[in-house]
Amino acid sequence: MRIAVTGSSGKLGSVVVRELRAAGHEVTGLDAVGRRGPGFVQVDLTDYGQVVDALTAVNDQHDGFDALVHLAAIPAPGIRPDVATFHNNMPSTFNAMWAAIRLGIRRIVYASSETVLGLPFDVPPPYIPVDEDYPPRPESVYSLVKVLEERMATELVRWHPDLSITALRFSNVMWPEDYDAFPSYDSDALLRKWNLWGYIDARDGAQAIERALDAAIPGFGAYIIAAADTVMSRPNAELVAEVFPDVPVKGDLGTNDTLLSIGKARRLLGYAPRHSWRDER
Repeated sequence: MRIAVTGSSGKLGSVVVRELRAAGHEVTGLDAVGRRGPGFVQVDLTDYGQVVDALTAVNDQHDGFDALVHLAAIPAPGIRPDVATFHNNMPSTFNAMWAAIRLGIRRIVYASSETVLGLPFDVPPPYIPVDEDYPPRPESVYSLVKVLEERMATELVRWHPDLSITALRFSNVMWPEDYDAFPSYDSDALLRKWNLWGYIDARDGAQAIERALDAAIPGFGAYIIAAADTVMSRPNAELVAEVFPDVPVKGDLGTNDTLLSIGKARRLLGYAPRHSWRDER
């Protein structure tokens, strides 16, 4: 496929571009920052005109796309003021999706976030492991935008029944060099309770995106995307009993299995994480 990837210079985006190209796709990166050269276009995604132009054609770099992967955003709460986060992230997502739809692109995969599940879980989750079955619970402006984006996508596919929009609720994105810090988390269960001790290897994030592009399930779908395990060596039963003693347990916790359920992504997208910090160190 000919794929546009926004946020191509980011921690996840740079790996996604590399992995999609390695899989044989023709990929053009779109971002506000990045190295000039073939396969990259500098774009202000808050400017709709630039987005339309960049997705249409840019000199000899491309002549249109089959799919859009939208990853560009201020990537977490607390990086910039809340108003700046909203004014950047929400218009960028609308512009990217709306331009793609107007140009006839019918495969859209974008980065939602684990934060819609209720992070940092100062209010405990309704049950553990968490999944996509309970309504979003945003606890920050960043997360609020992610919820609004999912609602917007739901309406866009209602307007366009041939459209596929997939929201991937990525956990905390990691590169292999990040794994050296993981053993230090065992000393305090509260250090990483904020996302139920979850993470996602960026390479598996790229795999999830490719699976979603291949599936292109009509309509809107939201999926938690995490590694198959937690960041902890300590067993799940011990962690949950210490930090969330009153939260119902839904099913088998496993020893170190992810508590951000990836069952839906496994079933419907064929997502199968291959990378674990336990094997990389």
